[in-house]
Amino acid sequence: MTEKSLRITHPFPPVCDKNSRVLILGSLPSEASRAAGFYYMHPRNRFWQTMSVLLKEDLTSLSAEQKTAALLKHNVAISDVILSCEIHRSSDASIKNAVCTDVDSLVSAGVQHVFLNGQKAYSLFLKHFPQYEAIASCLPSTSPANAKFSLEKLTEIWGEAILPYLQ
Repeated sequence: MTEKSLRITHPFPPVCDKNSRVLILGSLPSEASRAAGFYYMHPRNRFWQTMSVLLKEDLTSLSAEQKTAALLKHNVAISDVILSCEIHRSSDASIKNAVCTDVDSLVSAGVQHVFLNGQKAYSLFLKHFPQYEAIASCLPSTSPANAKFSLEKLTEIWGEAILPYLQ
């Protein structure tokens, strides 16, 4: 472990229930999300904006409990691939010695498809859970570090991938 890296453990549980048909996995919560105690809480992360458009419901200003209820109402589960790792701040590129989440229990809950929020999550997922490759898709990251995609383009790509499973 370098001086700048810390070993962290995922600080909150997955959002999932027996009706979840879609599972969205990130790599690991950012510093902002860890501090706020919920997923995708960096103010410039576009996850909640994207999901708001897809689900036709404004999720951006809701509390964590309200976001959880809204996702579950639409049969969407969220979690992260990594349960613990060494990381410098929020940099996916710095992740080392990752221990993975119990993805098997999340998928066995009835999930039809797993969507990975970004390339790091996707590569870790395929490495540790190759048995689910046939039901996994990589989507462009909603992270503010992924400036290549506008909100409109993210929403278009995510919608084409996810919405067929929620109809």
